[in-house]
Amino acid sequence: METSLNLALFAQLNAAPDSDPRMLLMAEILAVYLIWLVPALLVIGWLRGSERLKRPLLEAFIATMLALAASWMMGWLWPTPRPFMIPVGQTFLEHAPTPAFPSNHATIMLTMAFSLLLHAGTRRIGRYLLLLALPVAWARVFLGVHFPQDMLGALLLAAAMATLVGASRSWLILPFYHHVAMRLYRLLFAPLIRRGWVER
Repeated sequence: METSLNLALFAQLNAAPDSDPRMLLMAEILAVYLIWLVPALLVIGWLRGSERLKRPLLEAFIATMLALAASWMMGWLWPTPRPFMIPVGQTFLEHAPTPAFPSNHATIMLTMAFSLLLHAGTRRIGRYLLLLALPVAWARVFLGVHFPQDMLGALLLAAAMATLVGASRSWLILPFYHHVAMRLYRLLFAPLIRRGWVER
């Protein structure tokens, strides 16, 4: 059952029936498309970045995949309805009636951000992702596909997973990076590496 505080915050953040269409369009762009910066960062960072960037990106990717697995497990064990499934508020974005807690969009962006913040060389990128996660979280509540508690859950899950994976860096990330990820990368992109089109 939804808590009174969660419902009260949702009522404050959710769009009104007569909301400005331009505001709704901006929120949809934030809610749906801004997250594509994450795979773009991973691809560009690995193809054009140095080892100083590749290793933190791999760590952030692994942390994010584990966070999403945990998110799926939480949704399976304790399925939490979305606002339109109860129903409450206004919904302006089509979405399947999947478990809402925690938000996968917020989990992805926040886990990437927290993980990158753990490395001096990628701290600035982590800060940017952290800032970008805020409008994404707002937009998904504003459009009626999430409750505020879903964003809080994503925040806690992301921080915990980024910390756990960071703590296991020496025996998990580094061996996987050197013995699996880099070998596979150099095998797949050997022709491009020889031409100097992507970084070794």
